[in-house]
Amino acid sequence: MLVSSKSNPSVLTISSPFVSCEYESTVNGLKYPETVKTDAPVLESETGFLNIGGCCITLIHQIKNRAEIRLCLREAVVDKTRKCVAVLIMIGTLIIFFIPPSGGLNREAIRVGALVLFSMGFWATGVLPEYLTALIFMLAGMIFKVAPAPVIFSGFFSGALWLVFGGLVIASAVKSTGFDQRLSGWLAAVPITSYAGIIGGMFLLTMLLSFFIPSTMGRVILLVPLATAMSDRLGLSADTGRKGMVLAATLGSFVPAAAVLPANVPNMVLAGAAETLYDLSFGYGTYLKLHYPVLGVMKGLVTVFLICRLFPDRIRPVSSPQGAATKPLGVSEMVLVVILSGTLLLWGTNFLHGVSPAWVALAAALFCMLPFTGIFPGGVFNQGINFGPFFYVGGVLRIVTLINRTGLGDFFGSRLIDLIGLQPGHDIRNFLSLCLVSTALSPLTTPPGVVAVLAPLSAKISTVTGFPLMTVLMTQVIGFSNVILPYHVPPIVVGLQVGGVSARDAARLTLSLCAASTFILMPINYLWWHWLGVFGP
Repeated sequence: MLVSSKSNPSVLTISSPFVSCEYESTVNGLKYPETVKTDAPVLESETGFLNIGGCCITLIHQIKNRAEIRLCLREAVVDKTRKCVAVLIMIGTLIIFFIPPSGGLNREAIRVGALVLFSMGFWATGVLPEYLTALIFMLAGMIFKVAPAPVIFSGFFSGALWLVFGGLVIASAVKSTGFDQRLSGWLAAVPITSYAGIIGGMFLLTMLLSFFIPSTMGRVILLVPLATAMSDRLGLSADTGRKGMVLAATLGSFVPAAAVLPANVPNMVLAGAAETLYDLSFGYGTYLKLHYPVLGVMKGLVTVFLICRLFPDRIRPVSSPQGAATKPLGVSEMVLVVILSGTLLLWGTNFLHGVSPAWVALAAALFCMLPFTGIFPGGVFNQGINFGPFFYVGGVLRIVTLINRTGLGDFFGSRLIDLIGLQPGHDIRNFLSLCLVSTALSPLTTPPGVVAVLAPLSAKISTVTGFPLMTVLMTQVIGFSNVILPYHVPPIVVGLQVGGVSARDAARLTLSLCAASTFILMPINYLWWHWLGVFGP
């Protein structure tokens, strides 16, 4: 509540459950009439700033901007709420950690479950930096011996983690050489004058690249620096528009790509599992026809709409250096163009040479770091790369390994299937139930882990529901592309870290998109599949 003093309009009393203070603004600074009562820190400054609950607001004579103070109070309340939730998560972690073995779970599985709860909770609340939470998980796993060291640190042996490392170096190289500004200058010439048009254009670009770059991480690496440079050039707000651009580039690289068979890892894992377990092969065209109209086009439109609603902004073009986009390429830029062209070519022809995209990205990163290229002059490499995502993704991969190793994924997966009560003849209910099960498993196992848990159960599910086996397998695509929280999709994590978007802000979008997908797009998907006749005679 905000109350102005009747005797002196320059004096403002602020009161809320968390903040209660009275102050007056003067031309020369701030003066506190008497005492200040507050649970949040309220600090006086000679420069005309007031800090409430860690939020810095600017005060002017007569206190004209009261909306800013209200916003600050709201953020103070949200911050305190997050800390309270974190305390509850810690209490729940300790309770679970000391539960005796029961229900088919041994002590190791229960302790891993407790640590997973801690990591998920702290990643969701953002109380600690993501990489620090991952390192705490690692340390706790070693201290309490939940698994041997090779398992605890298994994430660092994964090719996916070195794809992240290569991506971080390439993204930094694009910024270091100024090539991101050149690309943004070229794109700025496109006659789009609205914020929604820019967000939609970025999303459309990600959809087009999914047909040519068969690596979600590769698309994220290429597009996120471009999104941030475009944001600067268009004068987008750091609190809204810039985040919207990064989220369009990041989610656009993953969500519609689920509808293009070779465009990401989970799709290929599912195709490999179907061929290995059941001798079934997915056709490129059939897969595209089943998924792209809803998961690609409709979900893309919903994502763009939600970004514009949750992160609204307007374009304020910022003048750029004269001829920045038309001046000749520098030597370092030309070297980078050659490296990027070779990287994209090798990613696009993976089916011919069989070299993992991770090792292609690592090789590109090493070329960028060679001194004679001039891409990283002086100490730019040490100062310009944030290695937090490297440890964060390593932690996520390690958690997945532990969940699979201890049987937690199978435990929850089988019980979820028993819980939903599949029955022959109830096509709508069976379809929605299978989609929701794979959605619910994704945060526990990451998208490829959903396939690892559900693919071996698919034949049994097919018998119970009466669905063709191919249909049962395809429902997993709808589930693992339905992102609940950003942390369980490593390319999204990297995109957020490189683009400077917090997991909390991203969660606002992913939770909203998950709800829209569940209540709107899943029923539409059922109708589309029913029209195609994939549920059998």
